[in-house]
Amino acid sequence: MKVTYWGHSCILVDTGKHRLVIDPFLTGNPVAAVAADDIQVDYVLLTHGHSDHIADAESIARRNNAPIIAIVELADYLANAGLQTVGMNLGGSRIFSFGKLKWVPALHSTSVNQDGVSIYLGVAAGILLDLDGFTLYHAGDTALFSDMKLVSLRRPVDLAFLPIGDHFTMGPDDALIAAEWIGAKHVVPVHYNTFDAIAQDGERFAAELKRIGIQGHALKPGESLDTF
Repeated sequence: MKVTYWGHSCILVDTGKHRLVIDPFLTGNPVAAVAADDIQVDYVLLTHGHSDHIADAESIARRNNAPIIAIVELADYLANAGLQTVGMNLGGSRIFSFGKLKWVPALHSTSVNQDGVSIYLGVAAGILLDLDGFTLYHAGDTALFSDMKLVSLRRPVDLAFLPIGDHFTMGPDDALIAAEWIGAKHVVPVHYNTFDAIAQDGERFAAELKRIGIQGHALKPGESLDTF
């Protein structure tokens, strides 16, 4: 399995049989390492409905004839645009062709703005993926909260993607605590350095992870990790 970081919170997961993209925000992203038109996937996964996470979901899903998997209100919103969606909710899990997906809580808001009006799109969530025995956790946008301790209660997390940008999500100090609570073997920081408001030092965060016994990987947009 191979995971590629495309910038902000966008991750491509390639299992060898299936390709999944999580939170595709590429168009209008100043640090994106790929164009939306170049993304080839089987599924689109969305943690929540903010524009910096769903910006290219529709175009990628249409071009690839790929289902979008999301929290039910966001899935319904996108289904109204004629897209194939699978709506789920917190705590729910389902077996897909690529493996098992489970939704876990995230502490954040979620909406889109249309003509000056905010449209509610359900709750924000994190994604747990069980891919042939390899467990991946994408925390989405979240603050630190104590129930993150439960994420790895039933299964150890091999690789976690945690936001560190602060301002809109938890910052590096809280993300270090989250990494310990989750007990992840490997952590990749996301949701930082896209804009000035979320500027952070990813290398420093990775070094702090190493100090507490966790392997940190401050991937640059376009860089990948193979399974370890």
